[in-house]
Amino acid sequence: MSYSWDKRVEFIVSHMYDLDNNGFLDNNDFQCMALRATVVEGKGDINQARLTEYRTIMKALWDEISALADFDKDGKITTDEFKQAVRQTCVGKPYAEFPKAMKAFIDAHYKMMDINNDGLVSIEEYRYNSITRIAVDDIKVIDDSYNALVSDEDNKRGGITLQRYQELYAQFMGNESDKCSAIYLYGPIPQ
Repeated sequence: MSYSWDKRVEFIVSHMYDLDNNGFLDNNDFQCMALRATVVEGKGDINQARLTEYRTIMKALWDEISALADFDKDGKITTDEFKQAVRQTCVGKPYAEFPKAMKAFIDAHYKMMDINNDGLVSIEEYRYNSITRIAVDDIKVIDDSYNALVSDEDNKRGGITLQRYQELYAQFMGNESDKCSAIYLYGPIPQ
């Protein structure tokens, strides 16, 4: 199975950023992400200091993304606007050259994926993260995606480190080829 760059970016918009499912990105989506990150990281508990930190990160991310992608300045970012901005800021670039707020979001998302805080995203954590976003009726589909994503080094370590996740995210967003393993970063992308 292959996933085009367009499909990957559309997936990011619809399954990761547009939390209120209104068809575009706005500040509300990013504030919802802050609360989600706090609840997931706290395994149901709300740490007010952490919520404030996540709200600051997500507000900065929204401000940065809207400055880059809200071309008509209407307070909403369409999928096409988001694609255009990602092409300008991420395609062909390593993680280190991504916008600052995008890197903060990526690192925060990794923390949510690493449920047991051991510094590795294992297959079990990958399954949990994938299943919260997509409907599948066979876990093998998710396991196959994980196995296509990870390298021999990842397997030796027991999972994906933050540094490796950063590399994979940069490939997911910045590599237009549908042949890179990073296309499976968030599980199988619905066609």
